[in-house]
Amino acid sequence: MLFFEILKSILYGIVEGITEWLPISSTGHLILVEDWLPFAFSKDPEFLSEFWEMFQVVIQLGAILAVVVLFWQKLWPFSSRKTGEEKRGTWVLWSKVIVASLPAAFAGIVLDKLLEVVSGKDIDGWLYNSIVVAVALIVYGVAFIFIEKRNRSREAKISSIEQLTYKNALLIGAFQALSIVPGTSRSGSTILGSMLIGISRTAAAEFSFFMAIPVMLGASGIKALGFVSWVMEHSVTVPVEAWLTLFIGCLVSFLVSMAAIRFLMDFVKKHSFAPFGVYRIVLGVIVLLLFLVR
Repeated sequence: MLFFEILKSILYGIVEGITEWLPISSTGHLILVEDWLPFAFSKDPEFLSEFWEMFQVVIQLGAILAVVVLFWQKLWPFSSRKTGEEKRGTWVLWSKVIVASLPAAFAGIVLDKLLEVVSGKDIDGWLYNSIVVAVALIVYGVAFIFIEKRNRSREAKISSIEQLTYKNALLIGAFQALSIVPGTSRSGSTILGSMLIGISRTAAAEFSFFMAIPVMLGASGIKALGFVSWVMEHSVTVPVEAWLTLFIGCLVSFLVSMAAIRFLMDFVKKHSFAPFGVYRIVLGVIVLLLFLVR
């Protein structure tokens, strides 16, 4: 039994590592995989539900670590290999990342709690379902195709992240906040928003990676604390299998993310995002059909 649970966690890690960075929605893919291969290391369905809600967010920590490792020299402001001007540039980059994170933090914490108080359900409670995910996949897929077609004859106004202004960062952050709707894809929202305001594909993808660090760390921390709180409140003993699958999922997510990020950075230098748009539409139709069949 443990062997199969480990295989599932490896599969989830692969899916997370690929889909977190490509603009194709990790949520949409995880819904499909979890529907076919749910965890079964406990006989308590409520525990498995709570664990899965935490697991699918916390395995993003592996993906975040891949960004830090790949872009360490660019992200670390105390590097002895940097000049004073380069160190100042790194701090400026981080300040723009923080500004870009504010809209998502507001939507994910303030609005989420406000909605829960008013309606009794948080944003996930209202929106986390196959219909919403399928529609978001299809709408954003169409948007990618349309924007790439529109930009075909246009020159990007901003070709590197150093050229981004704080206003640009805040606008991109507003698009990132839209990813609170399941199926939109965090990277998909930020890249789409960046391209709309005239940022090149390469700069859009790179800044999207950096923006993920504070947002995903925050989301992972909140979900982990929520799970621990639920476990303590219900006096539940977490089986060793649960921690093992979580660790393996994070590790695999990290390794696969290393390859996925390199692939995307090479891909956008020569190709458009239109193929991802087509893929999103096909996936959206599959999720919708799955819902209708069920």
